[in-house]
Amino acid sequence: MFLADDEKRMLDGDYGPGVQKAMELLVALGKAFDAERLIPVSRTHVALSGQEGDTYWCTMLADGGAKCKIAPTTNPAWDVNALSKRFEVTEAELELAVRTIDAYRRIGAVLSFCCTPELESNVPVFGEHVAFSESSATPYVNSVLGARSNRESSVSALASAVTGKTPLYGLHLSENRVGQFMVIVEAEMRDPYDWGILGWYIGKFAGNRIPVIRVVNMKQRPAPEDLLYMGAEMNTSGAVPMYHIEDVTPEALMQKHLPAGKAFDVELVVGDRELKDQQEELFEKIGPINLVMLGCPHYTYAQIREVEHLLNGRHVKKGVDFWILTSFYTLELAARSGERARLKDLGVELVADTCIDEPCWKSFEGGLGMTDSPKCAYYRKRRGQPFVVRRLHDCIEAAVEQGGR
Repeated sequence: MFLADDEKRMLDGDYGPGVQKAMELLVALGKAFDAERLIPVSRTHVALSGQEGDTYWCTMLADGGAKCKIAPTTNPAWDVNALSKRFEVTEAELELAVRTIDAYRRIGAVLSFCCTPELESNVPVFGEHVAFSESSATPYVNSVLGARSNRESSVSALASAVTGKTPLYGLHLSENRVGQFMVIVEAEMRDPYDWGILGWYIGKFAGNRIPVIRVVNMKQRPAPEDLLYMGAEMNTSGAVPMYHIEDVTPEALMQKHLPAGKAFDVELVVGDRELKDQQEELFEKIGPINLVMLGCPHYTYAQIREVEHLLNGRHVKKGVDFWILTSFYTLELAARSGERARLKDLGVELVADTCIDEPCWKSFEGGLGMTDSPKCAYYRKRRGQPFVVRRLHDCIEAAVEQGGR
């Protein structure tokens, strides 16, 4: 693999051991994927997990003198100031979260603590080469925005942030961004929930291949939340780094999704029955719940307003906690505009800087939760709490007292 002079100096340790370690990882990654060279990146996002491995890597680079050349936005761990006062956490869990924040601050990251940077705080433009980790962000960046990123890990994305480079392979190359098979969607697509279930269904089938999706009788263009949910679920049941939607996504509009000299094989037809059956297969049946959890990926301001609309003044019933996870920016907007206070009066809590897959939520384990996100249910079930997956309307109806207040 060819290395430019500055890249050789990084690899030789001229910029310190932290930068050297980052470059060693990128060179190894490039060799593994037969990359001819490295290319510059203009944006990065690191899916820090608040777990020991990611924090160890960041600490090692920072202790070696590394500073980010391309400051990354960051995924959330959890709001240690607010949630450690509300829920029981161990000293070790709190210490790790604080140490994670310190390590990423020292290395020069942007502490956005949000899993949807591509919507508000770190938005690439068409054709821009970036290095994004986070399973909901990468397919959105590639598919909806038309920027170029491989499905990075948190460690490789941080290495790119430190060096400003990434190996030239995969989705950075035009020939690897074309569709590989056709999905015909005959089902009615109404809201982010339907698109999320569709994403889960396609992801199971696709693996890591790029689907081209044709929606029959599309009544309205999908909203950002629809496409965000679909990509997130494709990368939970599968590992789909990119998709094309005919007449919607930019490379499909430009006819750049077509493989040269090949016709698409229709490998999947998805109707209302397939999506209904998929919902029934997902996780648990309805029963008494102790938690409604929304915001995986983080809820947008429009989604928070929809929650207030559907509640229609009704209060969450006793014995059920209702949490919405969102970004710092959206939380501030909801506070300024009044939704946060009004929802709190109805028993709904908003929190920023927090992921569903964190130890602060363990007091709910053993009960049954409810969410509109299969990704949320998947990760929470691994921590010991089964979840019912249903449409937002159904989540709210299960949470409120009969007759309201």
